[in-house]
Amino acid sequence: MIFFWQMVLSGIMLGGVYSLVALGFVIIYKSTGVINFAQGQLLTIGAMVLWSFLVPLSLPFWAACLLSLGCMAIVGMLIERFCIRPMTGQPIMAVVVMTIGLSTFLDSLIPSVFGGVERAYPPLFPGGGIFFMGLSASYEYLLSFIMAILLVFIFLYFFHYTRKGIIMRAVADGHDIARSCGVRVGSIFSLSWVIACVSVTIGGFLLGSIESVTPALSSVAMLVFPVVILGGLDSVRGCIIAGPIVGAVQMLAIAYIDPITEGGAGDVIPYIIILLTLIFRPHGIFGQAHIERI
Repeated sequence: MIFFWQMVLSGIMLGGVYSLVALGFVIIYKSTGVINFAQGQLLTIGAMVLWSFLVPLSLPFWAACLLSLGCMAIVGMLIERFCIRPMTGQPIMAVVVMTIGLSTFLDSLIPSVFGGVERAYPPLFPGGGIFFMGLSASYEYLLSFIMAILLVFIFLYFFHYTRKGIIMRAVADGHDIARSCGVRVGSIFSLSWVIACVSVTIGGFLLGSIESVTPALSSVAMLVFPVVILGGLDSVRGCIIAGPIVGAVQMLAIAYIDPITEGGAGDVIPYIIILLTLIFRPHGIFGQAHIERI
């Protein structure tokens, strides 16, 4: 039984990082109605940019973080300006296909720029961990979880209690109505991409510190997609709840199914969660149900 709860605890802590990465999906969807399938590639680029500042350039951690977040904010603005904004007025499926094409382009670009070698961050978290009632949690996992959930709550506060956040929510409710009130919708779209790129950069750093930084890190974003569907595509609160749930289920699948089948159940189970969610609660736990009447 201790082993069971240990896997649950590890999954919850990993799921906190999933929540932060899922936040980028939700922000872009709430503001533009687009599901960004290039999120995983942006996560990998952010993690590798931070590694480049930390290791080859040997910058202090705080300077490397600020520079990498600034670089990714610029990347977000450029993507919105030159890839997404020209698609204004086009069918939503065309914009989704644009993000799929962007993900393919970035997939080929990442090894060319950064190489395909596995990299590791210098030790940034203290070694060891804490022990309680037979369960253990390394400081690496624990601090990553705390940082991720804290950042999600900060973003949640931003959306609900700051002027810019309220404007973003207004744009999410209706672009034309927001324009009629004098809101510059294009600038809000750009801000959404900036926040999404910043959040996935931090998530990429946390995942890279737990595992390693490789081009394959982009596949993690697709494992985060079940978090988005379960929590609700338009719900920031849903990310907080769904991330630990998906992380715990994934770790239990790895612990109890993978040793028997060796079939990668840890990667398959999250997609089963997607199917069950779409069947029984298509709008997710906290998402808004949209009913079209004829």
